[in-house]
Amino acid sequence: MHVKSRALFLVLALSTGLVVACNDNSTTAPTTDIPTTTETFAGTVTLNGATTHVFSVTQRGTVTATLTAVGTDNTAVIGVSLGTWNGTTCQIILANDQAVVGAGATGTVSGVGNLCLRVYDVGKLTAPTTYSVDVVHP
Repeated sequence: MHVKSRALFLVLALSTGLVVACNDNSTTAPTTDIPTTTETFAGTVTLNGATTHVFSVTQRGTVTATLTAVGTDNTAVIGVSLGTWNGTTCQIILANDQAVVGAGATGTVSGVGNLCLRVYDVGKLTAPTTYSVDVVHP
């Protein structure tokens, strides 16, 4: 079978499976909203510097870090990342190296524990710059 034909066959097979999966008539119980906490972390990131903030999650769910302010004119580009905290360092799992106000990083945490937010200069700052990040987590 030709490579393009094989790829088309695979796409059709997968989409057929999705249609069948979406068309079952089973019912599911409504999901319960997971309560969340919003923590605001603020500070100053220096040239080529970084700051780490640690926070705890109490159950599985979505974690979102949103840059809410950066500098005096909110146009600077900085890095925002989420990771796991091992007691000494932040092991980065998700990173946005082009964060501007309103952007950030979002992921899913599979258990309880300590996570970390890291805010850093990606080489675009010309002076130390203040920031504020809202982290919403379970």
